[in-house]
Amino acid sequence: MPKPVVSSIAELRERIQRLEGGAGRARKVLPFGLPQIDRRLPGGGLALGCLHEVAGGGNGAVDGAAAALFAAGVAARTRGKVLWCVTRQDLFAPALAQAGLLPGRVIFVEAGDEKALLACMEEGLRHGGLGAVVGEVARLSMTASRRLQLAAEGSGTIGIAVRRWRRATEVADFGQPTASVTRWRVSVLPSEPLPVPGVGRPRWLLELIRCRAGESADFEVESCDAQGRIALFSEMAGGSPQTESGRRRASS
Repeated sequence: MPKPVVSSIAELRERIQRLEGGAGRARKVLPFGLPQIDRRLPGGGLALGCLHEVAGGGNGAVDGAAAALFAAGVAARTRGKVLWCVTRQDLFAPALAQAGLLPGRVIFVEAGDEKALLACMEEGLRHGGLGAVVGEVARLSMTASRRLQLAAEGSGTIGIAVRRWRRATEVADFGQPTASVTRWRVSVLPSEPLPVPGVGRPRWLLELIRCRAGESADFEVESCDAQGRIALFSEMAGGSPQTESGRRRASS
């Protein structure tokens, strides 16, 4: 006897969801705790069990460091150990701690090259016992990102690819399509002014430049605190954003 039509449709939907990488299933999310940002993300936060990309707004070291601290803040708000993969020994652990990611939670892996680094990331994502897996890469192909995305889906662990470049010619690779669910860009802004001489809390221009099943947006935020949480500017949180010429404001 032929299968009932309803049963056939259900099977077809299940196959489509598998081909889409489970996009039709409800995923657990990690909210930022800021409605202005969370409402831009499907489910109200960063999807767990997915790959996300973060890059600095330029090819300089300052914006690159801000991207790494943003990733550290996300990882800090997960549970369990965090695997952080690098190809060069220039990661500053005290800075990660200021963003909420304490050294005792981090397992550092120094890979010989980016091919080995991607393999370490994939293995970490497949393990399933980690809070997050972070890897610093210059290039990320569709094939490599798809492998990381599938590994993250299978374990439920969040993966973060921090895009760091050694030369200006590598920046263009960030515009190429990947399987990442979201893609962020972080640029440094002048720090928060203080009533006395000194340097206030750092500020970033945080751009959500790609979001699967979501919208692009940009926000001016204060950098991660000791719990890994970002905040909107105080004047914006109070509902009275200034209208300085040339300043980019958080999308409403």
